[in-house]
Amino acid sequence: MTDDATTAAGATGTLGYEQARDELIEVVRRLEAGGTTLEESLALWERGEELAKVCRHWLEGARARLDAALAGPADSQDSGGGTTAATETATATADNG
Repeated sequence: MTDDATTAAGATGTLGYEQARDELIEVVRRLEAGGTTLEESLALWERGEELAKVCRHWLEGARARLDAALAGPADSQDSGGGTTAATETATATADNG
């Protein structure tokens, strides 16, 4: 199992989010089921940590892209001296509240 985990860990960088998530689910399932040796459990744990890092990387990248997309129109308004969408929303909420 250790050799498989080491080989798989080398390929972790090429995994997409869904692949890493699905494999992580399987690793957790196997750990929760028990019946593995200590060495196998440690290898599964290490693989799970690597997969979690891959998922976290993808999610952080997605969050950055969303933040950039949401900030894009506000930035263009700011350069023209206008108000930002967040300021307009806060103002509208305060006026209605």
